[in-house]
Amino acid sequence: MSGYILCQTKTADSPYFIENISTNIYTLEELCYYLFHNLYLIDDTVMNERLCLWLQDELNLPGLAARLRANLGNFSLEDVLYPVFKEINYLTYEELKVLNARIQNLDRESRQVREKQKGDALMENGMYVHAIQVYQKLLEENDLEEYGQGLTAKVCHNLGCAFSYLFQMEKALEYFRKEWESGGERQALKTCLLALHSVRTEEEYKAQARELGADDELMSEVAEVLRVFAAKPGITVEKEKTDALLEKLTGEYHRGTGS
Repeated sequence: MSGYILCQTKTADSPYFIENISTNIYTLEELCYYLFHNLYLIDDTVMNERLCLWLQDELNLPGLAARLRANLGNFSLEDVLYPVFKEINYLTYEELKVLNARIQNLDRESRQVREKQKGDALMENGMYVHAIQVYQKLLEENDLEEYGQGLTAKVCHNLGCAFSYLFQMEKALEYFRKEWESGGERQALKTCLLALHSVRTEEEYKAQARELGADDELMSEVAEVLRVFAAKPGITVEKEKTDALLEKLTGEYHRGTGS
């Protein structure tokens, strides 16, 4: 998979539509790339009879279609991944070892952690509405902390990020606040304050920040972040309009922490 890969199979006239990331693929190489990079999104919306027919009719791969068709239903990742990758020797030996380790780790994870990772994968693909649905369903469960310390806070944080990307700042604030209240670290309160600043007047912001437990030091840090951002050429941050800053910072925090 390293470097450039020349297509070894034909390009389909009609693409295969991958529903969960709303993407069309035209080659087996593109399918391999998707599968390798999105293990948590491999389900029956991807691996189904429609895929088998596409491989058979569009790519002229009846043998691969038959091997996959035999494993549809309650499949394991190995059942569906290895035949696809092996068809064109897509992975190097080292990459295959990495894949094996990733699958083993995934198999050891609880359903709740896998669902959270599925939401993360949807976020990485820009599918924020789908990610929100996954995260919100997870929060309906009352025992998330049994499957990972801080899992509730992480899910709330990612929900806040997803809503901020959709410019639904009141909802973003709601979940950033829940993150802080469910045991989030100091950075969680800082993110919450940025969201609060984007939807409240300055007076309301200061009053509610104190209610949340923000001390003078943290308030100064938030003010400095806003000042630095506003000082950048071509950027203006109004007291009630910090949406762009919040989106940037939550995105950086989400990527940097793997939350």
